[in-house]
Amino acid sequence: MNNSFFAMFSRMKYIDRWALMRNTRKENLSEHSLEVAAIAHALAVISNEKCGSGLNAERAALLGIYHDMPEIITGDMPTPIKYGNPDLKAAYKAVERETAEHLVSLLPEYMQETYKGFFVKDEEDKELWRAVKAADKISAFIKCIEEGKAGNSEFDGAKKSITELIEKLDYEPATIFISEFIEAYSCNLDELQS
Repeated sequence: MNNSFFAMFSRMKYIDRWALMRNTRKENLSEHSLEVAAIAHALAVISNEKCGSGLNAERAALLGIYHDMPEIITGDMPTPIKYGNPDLKAAYKAVERETAEHLVSLLPEYMQETYKGFFVKDEEDKELWRAVKAADKISAFIKCIEEGKAGNSEFDGAKKSITELIEKLDYEPATIFISEFIEAYSCNLDELQS
């Protein structure tokens, strides 16, 4: 159907993440994308203020909003499967690319070029996509903290592996974000307000 892009976008709320894990609280793709957008924006601001970059923080937020939109069609494939071997990873990336092209085609033609830039990782946005990737990992780390706080040890292994992934990114803004903001995620509401 023509002009159905935003109706498709609104369906992100129906895609649950962490399908193979026992969750104390479900997390949907819409919630995740909002959190990634906010963190990607923060990482770009940190990069600008602490590392001397000249990133467009607002664009980082927009890339974060749309970064997982193809999963409306593909679903949220578990990481061990998605990245289990090089052939499967390449095939999944091709499916994601085709899905993104299809989603963009659901817009009026005069909007397509602008929105295509939210899905295609071009060289100009390389550092912004780096912020989005780090934000995506930090969001997953936060989910692990929240599940652990609720007494769910199911996410302990994921927390360890995500910590290693974040360290491998070797991305100073992510290190700064974690050192300055992550501790608060272990607090209750009263502690957050004091």
